[in-house]
Amino acid sequence: MTANFIAGFLSGAALIIAIGAQNSFVLRQGIRREHVLPIVLVCSVSDALLMVAGVAGLGALIESVPAVLDIARFGGAAFLFAYGIVAARRALHPHQLVIDAAVGSTLGAAMTTCLAFTLLNPHVYLDTVILLGSLANQREGSGRWVFFSGAAISSFVWFFALGYGARFLGPLFRKPVAWRVLDSMISVIMFGLGFSLLVGQ
Repeated sequence: MTANFIAGFLSGAALIIAIGAQNSFVLRQGIRREHVLPIVLVCSVSDALLMVAGVAGLGALIESVPAVLDIARFGGAAFLFAYGIVAARRALHPHQLVIDAAVGSTLGAAMTTCLAFTLLNPHVYLDTVILLGSLANQREGSGRWVFFSGAAISSFVWFFALGYGARFLGPLFRKPVAWRVLDSMISVIMFGLGFSLLVGQ
């Protein structure tokens, strides 16, 4: 049982810990200390629900209906390009980090963006539903659910560490040039991911 849990934890971590649209957004919100708890909860709970779907067999269904992933691919690419443009515009007009600033994104706007990054990314379905679902279902009996619990916990650990650990970068991001660099990197990542989706990589 312990081996299945460790395997699930490491497999989940390997797929989640990467520079991507969702992680970039969580990092930026963590640095701003803006709506961190609901955002990390949405990311980790969404991962857990998708993993449950994969373990329950939804991965096989998606593989049999390629159109589902095609729709997610083109929709996700469009969203990534749009957010890349927004990040590029921010990079052209950087600002200082003001921890106690009253003006910021509303909770609704932040949650909508977070859900879009999570659900419009076809890779999240490939990783959580199909890949982790397949790995889990190679275990016998309750072993697949032990594997799932390890993978789900790795998601919670990562997003909470990313969201709340980012605040220690606060002093650095009091300088406008730091925001320029971060938003430039985010823009490049978004455009790169968008193009990768369009070419099917």
